[in-house]
Amino acid sequence: MFLRKRGAGGKANDLTALCQALLSRRGDVSGARLASEVVEIYASLNDSEADAFFDRLVTTFSPDLEEVRAAAKAFAQDSSQGALLRLQQATESPLQELFRRWNMAPGGTAALIALRQRLLPTLAEHPDRRRIDDDLMHLFRSWFNRGFLVLQRIDWHTPAVVLERLIEYEAVHQIQGWRDLRRRLEADRRCFAFFHPVLPDEPLIFIEVALTEGIAGEVRPLLDPDAPVTDPAQADTAIFYSITNCQEGLRGVSFGNVLIKQVVEDLRREFRRVKTFATLSPIPGFRAWLTSRDPRWVNTDVAEASATVQRELTGLCAQYLLQAKRDNEPADPVARFHLANGASLERLNWMADRSRAGIQRSFGLTANYVYRLDDLEKNHDAYARTFRVNASRAIERLARLETRRTPASA
Repeated sequence: MFLRKRGAGGKANDLTALCQALLSRRGDVSGARLASEVVEIYASLNDSEADAFFDRLVTTFSPDLEEVRAAAKAFAQDSSQGALLRLQQATESPLQELFRRWNMAPGGTAALIALRQRLLPTLAEHPDRRRIDDDLMHLFRSWFNRGFLVLQRIDWHTPAVVLERLIEYEAVHQIQGWRDLRRRLEADRRCFAFFHPVLPDEPLIFIEVALTEGIAGEVRPLLDPDAPVTDPAQADTAIFYSITNCQEGLRGVSFGNVLIKQVVEDLRREFRRVKTFATLSPIPGFRAWLTSRDPRWVNTDVAEASATVQRELTGLCAQYLLQAKRDNEPADPVARFHLANGASLERLNWMADRSRAGIQRSFGLTANYVYRLDDLEKNHDAYARTFRVNASRAIERLARLETRRTPASA
């Protein structure tokens, strides 16, 4: 056993030595055995021990700079394929190979996702650890590409362990127990999730859909567990009212864009009358953005808002979605997601999310983004080139009116 020493540093040193042994081991059988031991011991670390271990990973598993310099010099003198290969080998991070070998252990992929989840909150204070994050992301983007993902419809007959995960992970509209979940899985609803073969009971991302007549503007009827079940054959619209990324350790690995496109295709095949695909989306950054610019809105009670206040807040929200920026992109994260996927911002809905979270995020306002299939590629390309916000004339008019009153600042 390697864990003979006491204290966080000693335990981190011992686990680091075990990782070095794993990296030097050639045989598959012995390597898998060592990998299993690494995974088991890492899972036993407390926070201070894990913190010390992250520092050891940075200092111990870095490329050999002398080898890099020598390989670069050799390639400059001889740009042959062999010299290029030696340069690539010299510059590749040993961490990537170490993590590949971790992955030989049963549960190795889940262990690495958990490692990154633990690592992420430490990066602000320890920017040197971004090397670890970069190497994990390099591997995750390969291991979790679309070719490995399996789309499954979730219904009431799905295994209970997966249904429990949905209740646990739902991040947009909290699921209030089994009765609430069952209503979200009735005939006029659909729920789809991406899974990976090595994590068969762990959804990576899931989307909840309501089949409606016309674009829904309010959240509450869609979430009411007592709402009557309607005939899905009469629906002409699919409303994506919740999209949840489930694995914090996979943050930054893109699943949502391919999920939406695949779900649209599946729904088109199942429901020929459905021609409109839209979201009923939160606007999570609006209230914080507005109150930071104009403190008079901090204590606004929207339940008692006058028609004038309603118009002003709706206009300010349109201004926020069209003009507020984070670098060159829209400041709102939900807007960035849907616009990058080719959707257009169609309309805003006053007091459409009366939940506590909805009021705190956006004074209860929600947004409808519409996925027009013929325009997706054009909108996506325009956004990729210039971060253009494709919006309806009504939204643009609201933003212009508000800008005349109070010019926007990002």
